[in-house]
Amino acid sequence: MGKRRALFVLGLVILLLGLGGCQILNGGTTKVKIEHEAQSDYYTETYRPQFHFSTPVGNLADPNGLVYFEGEYHLFHQKNGMWAHAISLDLVHWEHMDIALDHDILGQALSGSAVIDWNDTTGFFDGKAGMVAIYTSTAGGEAQGIAYSKDNGRTWERYEGNPVIENPGIKDFRDPKVFWHDESEKWVMVVSTDKSVTFYNSDNLIDWEYQSEFGEGHGSHVAVWECPDLFRLPVDGDEENQKWVLHVSVGDNEETNGSTAQYFIGEFDGTEFIHEQAPETVLITDFGQDFYAAQSFSDIPDKDGRQIWLGWMANWRYPYQSPTDPWMGSMSIPRQLSLKTMENGLIQLIQEPIKELESLRASEFQLEPFDILDEHLLEFQGTAYEFEAIMEWNDLDEFGIRLRQGHNEETVIGLNVRDEKVFLDRTNSGLSELTDRNGELFSFGARFEQDYDIDRGEIKIHGFVDESSVEIFINDGEQVFTNLIYTTPTNQNIELYTKGGEVHVREWSSYHLKSVWRERPDDGEMERLVLSSEHLELALNETAFVDAFIKPDWLEGKDDELNWIVENSDLLEVVTENGQKMLKAKAVGSTSIRVTDSNEQVESRMTIRIVE
Repeated sequence: MGKRRALFVLGLVILLLGLGGCQILNGGTTKVKIEHEAQSDYYTETYRPQFHFSTPVGNLADPNGLVYFEGEYHLFHQKNGMWAHAISLDLVHWEHMDIALDHDILGQALSGSAVIDWNDTTGFFDGKAGMVAIYTSTAGGEAQGIAYSKDNGRTWERYEGNPVIENPGIKDFRDPKVFWHDESEKWVMVVSTDKSVTFYNSDNLIDWEYQSEFGEGHGSHVAVWECPDLFRLPVDGDEENQKWVLHVSVGDNEETNGSTAQYFIGEFDGTEFIHEQAPETVLITDFGQDFYAAQSFSDIPDKDGRQIWLGWMANWRYPYQSPTDPWMGSMSIPRQLSLKTMENGLIQLIQEPIKELESLRASEFQLEPFDILDEHLLEFQGTAYEFEAIMEWNDLDEFGIRLRQGHNEETVIGLNVRDEKVFLDRTNSGLSELTDRNGELFSFGARFEQDYDIDRGEIKIHGFVDESSVEIFINDGEQVFTNLIYTTPTNQNIELYTKGGEVHVREWSSYHLKSVWRERPDDGEMERLVLSSEHLELALNETAFVDAFIKPDWLEGKDDELNWIVENSDLLEVVTENGQKMLKAKAVGSTSIRVTDSNEQVESRMTIRIVE
C-alpha cells in the first residue's frame, strides 16, 4: 500500500467565478434549493443552455467520473487537463464545486472514471466506503493513476505510487473506465489503446494485470478510439437475458466529417469481450454531430436499476470554436439506456430522456388530433422546451417540424418519405460556418439523416430544444440526433409542414421548461427581456428588422406592448412594418435603443453603429 499525499487544489480565480446552482450540504442531506433569483443575470448570456449542464467560465469537455454516492450524483468533466466537479441531487440541478484534480508532477489529469470502493479494497478508507477516481496522467507518456476522497468528493488525495499502470510504449493510452465485476470478483478497467481497447483487472485498484484487447477487424477504424465504457443491460427488459455494451467514441476524421461514436454488443467474462454481431457491423450511437465521450454513471443503486449516461455536446472538429462567451461546451441531457431486439433480429441500444426532466415542465400545450396540408404555425412559442408528437401518413413526399423558426432561420426535424430518410437539418439554423480547430473554414450548417422504415406508417418524435441545441429521440429512442445550433435568440416559432400530401398529427404535446440555474418567477412575473441582437452595424440608409420578447416563455401576453426608445433619433428611427420592428439608419454615428415592457419592469439595450 503506497503512502498518501494531499492534492492541493490551486483554485484559480477565474474557475471559481459564478460557482453556484443548487445548495447541497455534505452528504447530500438537503433538497434542491436554487440559489439565484429569477431576475438574476446568472446564466443568461446569449446561447447559454438553460436546462443542460455547462461550466460557468472556460472550457468544458469529456464527462469524467460519473458516480452516485450517498444521495448525490457527481459529474466531473475535463477542463484544460483538470477534473472540474459538480454535484446534483436529481441529475437536473447542479452545484459547481472546486476543481477536484489539478495538474501535478505527473502532468495533466485527463479523462477517466470514478467508483465507490465499498469494501475498502484499496485500504484507503479505514474499512469504510470511499470514492476513487481513475484517470490518465501525461508526463512521460499517457499512464493511469488514481486519487481518492474520504469526504464525498469534496477534497482529493492522489496515490503516492502513481502511475498504477505505466505507459506500455504507445502514444494513445487513456480514458480508463473502471467497474466491479461480480462474477470474477475483480475490478475491471477498459482503456483506449489507439484504435482498440485493452482490458485489465485488479483486486485493489492499485495492482493491475493485463487481460486482453479488442478492436482489430471490428467496427469503424477511421480514427482513434476514445473514452470507452462497458456495461451490462437486459435485452427487452428480460433480466435473464443480458448482454454487454462496449461503447467507444471515434475521433475527428474526414469520413464522418468530424468525430462520432459507435458501440458493440456481446459477452464479457471479466477478462475478454466477445462481439456477437458481424465484425464489419458499425452501430452509430447518435446520428447528429454533437454527442461525444459519453459515460455512464457508476454505483446507481440496484433499487433504481437504471443505466444512465450523458455525453459532451460538441465535436472534435470544433471543440472550442463555438460563438459562446465566457464558456465553451455543455453536456447532453442524461439518458436512460436499454437494449431492444429490432424487427431484423438485431439487438440495438435505446436512449431515452430520464424521467427527472419532467420536473422542469412549467406549462403544457396539447392539441386534439388534426391534419396538415402545407403549413401550420403553432400558438406555442419558446426557446427552451420539450415536445412529443406522433404523426401518421398515407401518401406524401415529406413532412416535418420547423423548430426555433424566425428571421429566415429554422432547424428542421423531418421525414423524407420518398427517400425513406429521417433527418435533422441545421443548414438554415443561423450559424452556417465556423473556423475549426485546424484554422480552416468548416460548414457547420448541415443536414444529418438516417434510414427509416416508412412501412411503419407513423413516427414518434420526442424533442428537447434549448438555447443552442436540439436533441431528438425517434420512436422512444431507437434513433437519436444531437446537434448544436446557434440561431437568433428571439427565434421562437414552431411550424409543422408537409410536401406533396397530407399528414395526420395523432398526438401533440409541448412543454416550456424552467431554467435549472435560476428560481422560477412568480406567476405573471416578468423575468428578463431578450433582443434579437445586442449590437448591430448598419450602413447609412440601411434598414434591418429586429425583435424582442419577454421571458419566461410561458408568460401570456408578454410581448403585446414593448417600448422602443432611441437615444439619438437624429441617427436612427424605429418603425413598424407588417407587425415587425424595423430600424432605419438616418445618419452616421453611434446610438442605442432601450427596449422595455409597458410598465418598465424589465428592459434591455441594443447598441447601433451607423457607417458610410
